[in-house]
Order: sequence, then structure tokens, then C-alpha cells
Amino acid sequence: MAQTQNKVRIGAGVWRSRLLRFPDALSLRPTPDRVRQTLFNWLGQELHGLICLDLFAGSGALGFEALSRGAATAVMVENNPAVYRALLDNADVLKADKASIVRADAVQFLMQNARRFDVIFLDPPYGQGWQQKLLPRLAGHLAADGVVYAEAETMLADANGWQVVKHGKAGNVHYHLLKLMDGSSNAT
Repeated sequence: MAQTQNKVRIGAGVWRSRLLRFPDALSLRPTPDRVRQTLFNWLGQELHGLICLDLFAGSGALGFEALSRGAATAVMVENNPAVYRALLDNADVLKADKASIVRADAVQFLMQNARRFDVIFLDPPYGQGWQQKLLPRLAGHLAADGVVYAEAETMLADANGWQVVKHGKAGNVHYHLLKLMDGSSNAT
């Protein structure tokens, strides 16, 4: 039996209206169009020169959207083999030469990579405590004045050195823009 192919549309930039195709996968829920539109309004419509990390890339909607809007690069990390292959296929179709697609576990990727990012997208599977596991590690990967976009099944509160700068809710999705609190170190 063939796997179902799902689609999500890029909202703006050079690849506006282009479709990303991806397979069904457990816990894969692309960020809804309305939420992505709000996120990129928060970040600024153009991301020229920014270095982005999409830590649970899934459909690739956030990473490819960032590239479409001018990001210098987007590192997309995905551990599921079928979803990883779909990301590679989408990058090929879009000729997304600034996409770096990595097959890895999120924690292992962070432990083996010292790079700093201007924007980190954190949209992990729900109910597995990923925010608690990863937010403490992300401070060391965030560039000065960088931000983390986080989706969760509940509202995140200011904690562990992070401040919720913006928050929204769509259906069961809480989405947040986080910055390091003043006095918090992002040095490794």
C-alpha cells in the first residue's frame, strides 16, 4: 500500500505558493498556515542573512519558508527516514541550495554541533517533554539577539532563563517567541 502524500504550501517569498510534499508520520503536524503567517510577522517578513535551525523539521514548512524569505541558510534536522527523504526531495525540487538537511536525533545534533543560530524553530512531538529537555541546551546555540520559536500543547511560562516575548493559540496549538532573559548567558 502506498503511503499518503500530504502537502503544505509556502506562504511568501521566492517560493510563494509552492507545495511541499511529505509522508504520513507519527507525531508529524505541520505548523498551520495562519500560525506560520503570524510567526513570520513576528520575525519580520524578510529574513535576509539570518541563520536558522529547524530542529524537528517534519514537513520542512518552517525551514523552507525561512529560506523563501531570504534566510542565509536553514539547517533542518529530522530523524524519521521517510520524512528525511521527503525533505531532500523538496530541497531538490525547489533547488534549495541553502538548505542543509541532517538526519539526526535533536539532542545528538545539539551535542555534536557548536554552531549559533539567529532563529531556532522548535516544534517537537507533543507529550514527550522535548521543551524541558532542549530549551536549556538551546541557549548555547543561539546567536546574540537570537530567538526561539516554540510550539507546545500548553502555554510555556517564563522560566529557566527564557522569556516569552509573544504568544498565540490556534486550536490546541500554543506558539511562542522566546528570548533569553537579560543576564542569561548564551555562551557555551
